Amino acid sequence: MPVRQKLKAIVLPFTVLSWLILLISTLLHASPAAAARVGLPPQWVTLLAQAAFVAGVFVYQRSRPDPLRGTDFVGLLRRLVLGPGVLATVCVGLHLAERLIQYENPTTDRLLFATIYTVNLALFVVFLAYTNYSWRSLVLFRSTARLRRDWLWFELLLGITLLFRLFAWTPPLPVAYFIMGGLAVFGVYMSGNQKWVAYLNRRQKWEVVFLQLALLLCLGIFTVYFLRIAKDPKLVAPEPQHAFLLLTVFFAGFYSLSGLLVTFFNLPTAGVFEQKREEILSLQRLTQLIQKGQSEEEVYQMLFEAAIQTVEADAAWLDIDTEGELHLAQRFNVSEEHVQAIRTLLTDYNLGQIEYLNNDLPNSNGFRTLELPYGSLIVMPMRSAKRQYGALYMLKEQRQSFDRENLGILQTFTSQTVLSIENLQLVAASIQNERVKEELKIASSVQDSLIPKDLPIDNWFEIGSHALAAKEVGGDFYDFLHLPGKRLAILIGDVSGKGITAAFHMAQMKGIFHALMQENPLAKNDREKFPVPSKFMSMANQALTHCLEKSSFITAALYIIDYEHGGFVFARAGHCHTLYYHSIKEEVSYFRTAGLGLGIIRNDAYEKHIKNQFYDYNPGDVMVIYTDGIVEARGAGQEEYGEERLKQQLEHTYYLDANEIKQHILDDLNEFSKGQPMHDDQTLLVIKFKAAQPEAGN
Repeated sequence: MPVRQKLKAIVLPFTVLSWLILLISTLLHASPAAAARVGLPPQWVTLLAQAAFVAGVFVYQRSRPDPLRGTDFVGLLRRLVLGPGVLATVCVGLHLAERLIQYENPTTDRLLFATIYTVNLALFVVFLAYTNYSWRSLVLFRSTARLRRDWLWFELLLGITLLFRLFAWTPPLPVAYFIMGGLAVFGVYMSGNQKWVAYLNRRQKWEVVFLQLALLLCLGIFTVYFLRIAKDPKLVAPEPQHAFLLLTVFFAGFYSLSGLLVTFFNLPTAGVFEQKREEILSLQRLTQLIQKGQSEEEVYQMLFEAAIQTVEADAAWLDIDTEGELHLAQRFNVSEEHVQAIRTLLTDYNLGQIEYLNNDLPNSNGFRTLELPYGSLIVMPMRSAKRQYGALYMLKEQRQSFDRENLGILQTFTSQTVLSIENLQLVAASIQNERVKEELKIASSVQDSLIPKDLPIDNWFEIGSHALAAKEVGGDFYDFLHLPGKRLAILIGDVSGKGITAAFHMAQMKGIFHALMQENPLAKNDREKFPVPSKFMSMANQALTHCLEKSSFITAALYIIDYEHGGFVFARAGHCHTLYYHSIKEEVSYFRTAGLGLGIIRNDAYEKHIKNQFYDYNPGDVMVIYTDGIVEARGAGQEEYGEERLKQQLEHTYYLDANEIKQHILDDLNEFSKGQPMHDDQTLLVIKFKAAQPEAGN
């Protein structure tokens, strides 16, 4: 039998017996005739029985399963209000019944009064225990080990203080103020740690506020009852017993009110934003390893430490695949016996090589029999298209501690790690061959794998693309990313310099693009879930601060096309100006916007140099995006191809398809530079918004 079930089997009869002793003692004090026959128990028996009953109820409630199911915070509060609401209703009903009986029969003795009082005392203690451990689940949601220890200390100190008050121990006044004030400050600190509030939407927040107000109402009903009873001449309970209940009411009310204020003002949100910042910094540290030429062991070590820190794992380990066999490479706060047991179980269930999330290990088949000291598990395999590199295992002691966002973060980390490992392997292979030409071919292969092969296809637009490196390895790049709401993000850029270093910076920029354009779960609406281009450039500049050499920089432009609503927004970080054909005006012109290259200013002042520009396109409009290798190509007289000649080509070809426009531009460029060496990489994207746009919503 599990430990918790054994504890419940012992505590429950003990608690019931304690309450019966309390009831008998109270009735004997209320009935002098019965006390004369069997003897009047001393007051300490009543107090000891109540102390045992209170301790038993709280220990029993603590031994029950966690009341929080996944992230159903509203459901937990609904159950929390329903339980105490029923108890408070019973309390009021018993009190009114007693008053009615007394009104009809004024000679009623104190036995009925004492019985109802003792029953209501039991209801109130159950109410407090249920409420306390429901709040405990919310406060400890996604909590650290330190916060869980702090909560345990808070429980112990509060319990000791209340029990001393039950036995009428009154310290000197300054000491009493110090103890009560210290517990109040400790309570404020514990009440402020409620990260769960930041995961509620607006509707849920208001629902939670009303549920917490209902909870305070239930608490108020009990408080009014005990305050009224305190002045009743038929009260037979010892004075310390009543003072204990009122002090308990104070702390329960204080904590519930603090929780309401935290919910209303949404204080924990800042902590979630800070966590997102740490995720970006961890990704930045990973990307730095690509260019520094460090060993595979150091890359794995960096992944392991960054993953533990970001998801706040209580335990973890990393398996590495070496020649088809897994071996333990890193281990944190987990025994080898538990590692082997979890491995074996996952293998038996064919879950060893896939992404796996389990937030309820104690109640899952197989894991239940292992009796692990953990409640949640994530398994994240590391693999590429060619091979398996291993798997990352993250564990937390609490149930429901991971979510899909954690999975997405670990996917990004492991993907970046695999890319780093493969790049390191490619570089190591080139060094071993000691031939520069072979080295460049390998790097060119890496770069080629990063260039999109399949262009986005849609009923709203056409895209034609061209990319040609001046040497084996270039610094130009572009990428596409589909966003929700019929939006497409297009990134184009040019890394200063050439060769392997430029290719590595290109890989970094691609990783940063996919990392920063992740969905923000805290966004108020769908339009704010992804950063606007200017914000992306500012965040990318910060991420690249320690990656780029001081002499290096990157020019880039990011376009987010909302083709359902017929518009786009873009920001230019020192990149070439966008060439545009306006179909209604029948004009071709350049968007002359300000912008500074990434890495030129490496502090917060950079964001002042980046601005968004919004534009509503029309069916038939054409946008030409390119790198400076196009307009700076040289002719026979060393003159440049230039923006004006590129503009003239679009004026002559705007009515053609996107691929045909692209090809006419390239044919003219090749004719212009015929016989001349290619000095810079050339990248060209032509986007044409179709003349027949689909209807909105299709």
